[in-house]
Amino acid sequence: MSTLDASIVNIALPVMERSLHIPMNQVEWVVSIYLLVTCAFLLLFGKMSDSYGKIRIFKWGAGLFTLGSFLCGVNLGLSFLLFSRVTQGIGAAMTMSTNSGIITEIFPKTERGRALGTIGSFVSLGSIAGPGIGGLILANYSWGYIFWMNVPIGIIALMYGHFILPHDVTFSDDAIDWLGAGLFFITIATTFGGIFGGQAIGFTQPIILWGLALGPCFFLSFLLTEYRCPHPLVALRLFANAQFSVSLLSAFLVFVANLFFSVIMPFFLENTRHLPANVAGYLFMTFPLVQVVIAPLSGLVTDHVGPELITVIGLALISLSQLGYLNTTVGLPFAFLVLFIATGGLGNGIFQAPNNTIVMSAIPVTELGIAGSLSALVRELGMVIGIATATTVLFSSMSHQAGHLVSTYPFGHPDLFIHALHTAFTLALVLCLLATGLSIYRWMVTPRNASVK
Repeated sequence: MSTLDASIVNIALPVMERSLHIPMNQVEWVVSIYLLVTCAFLLLFGKMSDSYGKIRIFKWGAGLFTLGSFLCGVNLGLSFLLFSRVTQGIGAAMTMSTNSGIITEIFPKTERGRALGTIGSFVSLGSIAGPGIGGLILANYSWGYIFWMNVPIGIIALMYGHFILPHDVTFSDDAIDWLGAGLFFITIATTFGGIFGGQAIGFTQPIILWGLALGPCFFLSFLLTEYRCPHPLVALRLFANAQFSVSLLSAFLVFVANLFFSVIMPFFLENTRHLPANVAGYLFMTFPLVQVVIAPLSGLVTDHVGPELITVIGLALISLSQLGYLNTTVGLPFAFLVLFIATGGLGNGIFQAPNNTIVMSAIPVTELGIAGSLSALVRELGMVIGIATATTVLFSSMSHQAGHLVSTYPFGHPDLFIHALHTAFTLALVLCLLATGLSIYRWMVTPRNASVK
């Protein structure tokens, strides 16, 4: 539910735009603020779970997420919706930062990898299945139900977890790095606040320029703090492991590219092609349906031939899907669009499981919890940067082509949107090709006898 709610809103954005009477660049904040808050608090709650108990933090987070979901469905205007999304995002950060640690503690070594791989597949699936599921809900209900669907599921999960999950047994005496947590929060707020704010008022405004300039400065201060802190939020030494770093970077690039599809295509289908939200949702469902079928098969093949080659094949297919989106036109037959979407789902289904296996197998078992937290952070940062980059390129391209600031869908001028769509997916294709190149390098330098067991 946590990753699903990062993307399920995308398909409803045109509907919410009309319902709330706000422009496209403002309605994008409904997606962005959730991801911003989740990213900003992931590391802090991961550290707090070591001190106060992973299962305790997980339960609190599940309850807060469920409450936030209920509030999101109450239509009291944009401000209240954004406040509710902040509540949701804090709860999501609490659950995302602890789930891998809980699995590491509960499952024996002989089952831990399979369990982590399984949850990784569902997390990846949730991040891309949102538009399809959202479209199915919008076919019969108002947009509030895309949030209210979480409430009964969350209540059942809380009740079930109360009886099934054991008590916390491991606690850490390490002090919490509040300075690092604060610097990381400010880094996220200034950087992405500047990007999303620039889309609304222009990137030449002083407040936007200050935000974009201060973001890297705060990030550098965060890195220096983590390097010197005896108990940091992030163990920087993990990135010295090339397999670990390359795998995380490849996953990051793929999540960025996937968000181009999730953010831009709903407006193409609903505003350019004038499809109802439910029909657009049916088309989007092609992606998760293909992925959920292929992912287990990919894991099975990985056990026999190793993960490196499988990730390269998956990334090549993802790149091919971006090439298809790049050639999208107003009159493109829907059969071709479904083929492009299915290719993207196939590539992601092949790529995610073996790449997660490499991440979790590249470090000692005693640090699997840290690796899980960093994987969650990379995933969420990829989604935030994906939204920020996709919308920035989209609006900037339309503004440049039109000769004036464009901050919403250019009704009556679909050619402007199509031109910007091509520009955006050109960048997405470059990102996927970069990830493919990195994975080919990792495959070539990995000894053939070092396959993950």
